[in-house]
Amino acid sequence: MKILITGSSGLVGSALAPYLRDLGHHVVRLIRSTPRLGQSEIFWDPTMDVLDLSSCGDFDAVVHLAGENLAEGRWTVQKKVRIRKSRVQGTRILSEAIARLQSPPKILASASAIGFYGHRADELLGESSLAGAGFLAEVCQQWEAATLPAVERGIRVVQLRLGVVLSRGGGALANLLPLFQFGMGGVLGSGRQYWSWIAMEDVLGAIDHILATEQLSGPVNVVSPQPISNREFTKTLGRLLSRPTMLRVPALAARIAFGEMADEAFLASARVEPVKLLGTGYTFRYPNLTDALRHFLKDEKSKASLHFE
Repeated sequence: MKILITGSSGLVGSALAPYLRDLGHHVVRLIRSTPRLGQSEIFWDPTMDVLDLSSCGDFDAVVHLAGENLAEGRWTVQKKVRIRKSRVQGTRILSEAIARLQSPPKILASASAIGFYGHRADELLGESSLAGAGFLAEVCQQWEAATLPAVERGIRVVQLRLGVVLSRGGGALANLLPLFQFGMGGVLGSGRQYWSWIAMEDVLGAIDHILATEQLSGPVNVVSPQPISNREFTKTLGRLLSRPTMLRVPALAARIAFGEMADEAFLASARVEPVKLLGTGYTFRYPNLTDALRHFLKDEKSKASLHFE
């Protein structure tokens, strides 16, 4: 397939582009800098409503991953405006652009997040579960709704509700690994909150599966089938590193350190199931947290890290 990708320099996108190329697909990157001569790149500027695909030929699929990094810096008023605008406006501009094409792509796979569900304690959440409350839940609802122009054009649209992505690439949870290596890791808040995680290999495999599976549309939970509590996560990581995990970070301390992001990202509980992926026959490479962490920690020189998407 000929696949257009946004956010190709981000954590998932930088892994997805070469992965798809290795599978034999032709990948075209939508970028915000000047395209390089001889490269499959197209310029866009979602902040200025600049995107013209009319002279770029036909695409079979679009994977939209671009958006302001949630984990970089505190959520000031300005930061929250950038988070919302980058996701909602960028998705709308892209959806409108592909909807105007004479021969639109067959599928738009557009990133979202399990933040859609908000804080839900131990409630089991599938794709049909209602939206939660809070800033992230509101952003995710607007983010997903911004794909409407593509839906109305008859394009198959999938919203990728990504969970906590385990990767060597870095991100907000990368800060945890050095703490654990020095024996300073511990439970966040009560530790009872569920973290719905997924290995990077399964993010890539799930996206490839979604592109090829025509019966998949609407929201798809991109998480492992075994969500775990923060306490379980902490014990597992500490055991694999042979480090104690006796310390505890009170919720108040997390809020002081991270502000609003602590409540919405680290202390919120979302016990999410990948109902649609399992129902369409996707086989997870790393369904078990222990195996996934072993994979990323097997070579200490790799500087394995954890990323919250």
